[in-house]
Amino acid sequence: MTIENAWQRLSEHAEEMKSLHLKELLKDEARIHSLKHRHDHLLLDFSKQRILPETFKQLTELAEVSELTRQIERLFEGDIVNQSEQRPALHTALRAPKSTQIEYQGRNVIDEVYESLERMKEIVTQIHAGQWRGFSGEPITTIVNIGVGGSDLGPMMACKALAEFKATTEQKLEFIFVSSMDGSQLAEVLDHLNPANTLFILASKSFTTIDTLANGATAREWLCNASGLDDALLMKRHFIGVTAVPDKANEWGIPCENQLHFAQWVGGRYSLWSAIGLPIALKIGMEGFRQLLDGAHSMDKHFRNTPFERNLPVLLALTEIWNINFLDIHAHAILPYDGRLAHLPAYLEQLEMESNGKSVTQSGEPVTRRTCPVLWGEVGPNAQHAFYQLLHQGTERVMCDFILPARRYDEHSDELKKQHRLALANCLAQSRTLALGDDVIKQAETAPAHKRYPGNQPSTTFLLDELNPYNFGALIALYEHKVYTQAVIWNINPFDQWGVELGKVMANELLESIENQETGNFDGATNALLTEIHALNQFCQYKDQDKAS
Repeated sequence: MTIENAWQRLSEHAEEMKSLHLKELLKDEARIHSLKHRHDHLLLDFSKQRILPETFKQLTELAEVSELTRQIERLFEGDIVNQSEQRPALHTALRAPKSTQIEYQGRNVIDEVYESLERMKEIVTQIHAGQWRGFSGEPITTIVNIGVGGSDLGPMMACKALAEFKATTEQKLEFIFVSSMDGSQLAEVLDHLNPANTLFILASKSFTTIDTLANGATAREWLCNASGLDDALLMKRHFIGVTAVPDKANEWGIPCENQLHFAQWVGGRYSLWSAIGLPIALKIGMEGFRQLLDGAHSMDKHFRNTPFERNLPVLLALTEIWNINFLDIHAHAILPYDGRLAHLPAYLEQLEMESNGKSVTQSGEPVTRRTCPVLWGEVGPNAQHAFYQLLHQGTERVMCDFILPARRYDEHSDELKKQHRLALANCLAQSRTLALGDDVIKQAETAPAHKRYPGNQPSTTFLLDELNPYNFGALIALYEHKVYTQAVIWNINPFDQWGVELGKVMANELLESIENQETGNFDGATNALLTEIHALNQFCQYKDQDKAS
């Protein structure tokens, strides 16, 4: 069978399936049972998707003729899977056992991974013991991570998700994440911090990211004004650099002993497992961080070794390809029913849309099929009071991921346990209503039109036994491998982001015009806005001069 034959067969099958409603499909107990799949402590329930076992059979055939098995091996073996940048994508090596052998450029990359982990352990131990001290001799008690994109979203998400597993430390540690380039976020943070016990982590793969370095310069100025010390001492006491380009960190003034490094083959949105994860290790300890890595590695092995028919990342990817390319669903909502997962939607926005938001194939030809949909989300109970109206009665077809831990608050108050049960009930109720529509209401046929619910909105339920570092690592790795599987089948590169790079270049050109208060060789609309900005800034300068006189 050719790839085109597989796509055509699925198109014909989709025409047969489009008339079937989930309220009919959910009457089939055998189907429901066959569409539940588990790995370790994670269950995926696909029964509320508009699919049959036959659908999965045809989808796995598409995966096979797309050579997914070979492409999975290429990923794990360190082949050049990022063609446009001529790099491997070895984020799986970051959580592999020490005995693993993966050769790249004449060296076993695992050695480099474990050297970084050992250095991370030294820093974590020192800070946890209260031995890392600021300019006044006080122990560090506040960690401010300055980064953007993968250097911010992953660590921030994990620190929030795993806050209940915080490590025992000599002093209580506070964690703050800063990413906004305009300075407003950092200014608000600095207004409430004590410079003497604040440590800044500057996290940037290239160490040229303008957002991060601008915030870093403001933090350095703040420390200098507060302490009166020279740069060299402030850098030694109050800054750690995490980068893949040590020379750039050196140029910025961060001493070598205050640096953590990772390799160029670590993509930003896949970097929380690397030294970029330092805030996570500081939050939950090195033991907790290793459990996070172990959970991800467990999913790696499952993805690499399990037949497609039972392979969670593959089944998840195929389900979404079915929705996008055959059922014409182009919106995807991420709905965790646990406040600890509040930052998961934002993280997945980057992971999925930056990876698979592509319109050319690996060979540079325009794609002939839709790729990544618009993805967004919110903690489920909050989203119910925001955009669920659209999900239930709007005109958009939306696929949803409902994510919840079955167990929580084992050792807490009865009232907290009740709140967890309330979240569970709401999650199940919403996925049920989105699927069944009017069938959940008695005498729905007599209800007025504005109280009718069409249903038939597909969803997958992710049921974790509980949320802990191991299970969280597995969940994130599941999404990573889903994204890769989709990219293979769509024949696109999920590891570059040229759309992001262009914006940086354009911004630098405009910055010069703004600083020099002149228009440039831009389009008419942009020049008109520059003129307005210059006029407003000149007016403010005149007002300031009048006040001074």
